[in-house]
Amino acid sequence: MEHIDHADDDRVRASDDERERTAERVRAAVAEGRIDLAELDQRLTDVYRAKTRADLRLVGSDLPEPSGQGDLVTGRKPASGFAMAMFGGFARKGAWVVPPVFTSLSLFGGGRIDLREARFTRQETRIRAFALWGGTKILVPDDIHVEVKGLGLFGVFGRRGGDAGAPGAPRVVVTGLALFGGVVTRIRSRRSRPRP
Repeated sequence: MEHIDHADDDRVRASDDERERTAERVRAAVAEGRIDLAELDQRLTDVYRAKTRADLRLVGSDLPEPSGQGDLVTGRKPASGFAMAMFGGFARKGAWVVPPVFTSLSLFGGGRIDLREARFTRQETRIRAFALWGGTKILVPDDIHVEVKGLGLFGVFGRRGGDAGAPGAPRVVVTGLALFGGVVTRIRSRRSRPRP
């Protein structure tokens, strides 16, 4: 493997994912009172104009990592990215590591995805849930962000519970299809803080 020193790394072009992580640090800094709204606007402009990693480092060099990321985002190996219930059921719960994309299929069966003790491999996780004549329940802790945008066709694809998410916390996007079935995302209080 070829060694890349810090100067070479600074010249590497920034990715969209790296820009979004830096933008999240800036937004968290506003929520914590570290910078004001005028500075937020300027810094976000700088983030999205950044061409290299060095440009991004300059924008966020004086800001801490978002508070939710240190505890909930891990570098550990994730669990499997697929679960299926066919004439039966599945459950993903407890202290598990969620992959960047997790797909579930409930076909004449039921599934339960519980994120209340989970840790994440990325700041944004996508859950693709498909319920065909079956159902899937997704439990999301109230300290992370969640967005639900699936389709219910002769079924239900929705969210129950209040708005979730602390500044800098991971984000879960739930997509998919409920056909003669249901995919319901519920906001619940966290059982306990995930172990490192």
